[in-house]
Amino acid sequence: MKWLLGIDIGGTTVKMAVLDMNGIISDKWEVKTDIRENGVHIPKDIAASFETYLQTSGKKKEDFAGAGIGAPGFVDFSEGVVEYSPNIGWKDFALVSEFEKAVGLPAVLENDANAAALGEMWKGAGEGASELLAITLGTGVGGGVITNGNIVHGTAGMAGEIGHITVERDETKAVKCGCGRLGCIETIASATGISRLALQKRKNQDTSLNELKEVTARDVFEAYKAGDSIATEVIEEMTEYLGLTISNIANTLNPKMIVIGGGVSKAGDALLEPLDAQFKRFALERVYESTTFKIAELENDAGVIGCAWLARKHFLPTRV
Repeated sequence: MKWLLGIDIGGTTVKMAVLDMNGIISDKWEVKTDIRENGVHIPKDIAASFETYLQTSGKKKEDFAGAGIGAPGFVDFSEGVVEYSPNIGWKDFALVSEFEKAVGLPAVLENDANAAALGEMWKGAGEGASELLAITLGTGVGGGVITNGNIVHGTAGMAGEIGHITVERDETKAVKCGCGRLGCIETIASATGISRLALQKRKNQDTSLNELKEVTARDVFEAYKAGDSIATEVIEEMTEYLGLTISNIANTLNPKMIVIGGGVSKAGDALLEPLDAQFKRFALERVYESTTFKIAELENDAGVIGCAWLARKHFLPTRV
């Protein structure tokens, strides 16, 4: 029996998991992401952690078919290079080569949001859907586009950068995004965007949000569920912009499933119901009727499961 190693590299932690060929997690753990010296130590840290696992688990390196790695930022998956990852400091970093030298397993690389989308397709909310749009609403807005069971990369590997679709063209209202441009959906529909809108709208207003020194997206959704008028205004604006964005993508791709993940998705129906209404408003009728919304199911495991799927497909293609 061969095992798969899934690795999801984040700005704070590196999540690692050992999975069987059916996508079932046998063991999982994490190590701190060492971003000193622009992340040069990360492959060796992964190698050391994996060696410790082998010693305690009784498994051998030859028991593994290979590894899948999910990394944040812009990646050249064909060359195994992270071209730019601002949260870690990588620039043109040959991650796969460095990993293979340190760990001794063959590896395949993917963007972390794409890996999470593949995880949801394989074992999560999108199981069985070969046409899928995954959107992650967290500190930023990420996305992955899957068609015919495969991630869409585009010419330069930039497909799926949903968070940087421009939705606000009025420069008096538009907010500067982390990408340097104005009016991206990330500035409105992310957790930070929701918080920003709430802080902006609560000024001189009668709202329960004024009782809070800092306002999180979770606070806004709780106030929304309690009927707070300002929180309702925030959620209505956020879901209108996001619904417009999603409908335009869906009118182009006609996915079977739209999976919403990330911290904001924990709002559940408080997010899905107004978002679905806006999606219905903007999408073509036939697109709306053929598409299902779901909240992501795998949470923090989505990335490692998607990475394992990549390794399975890449190193044991006859099984996929």
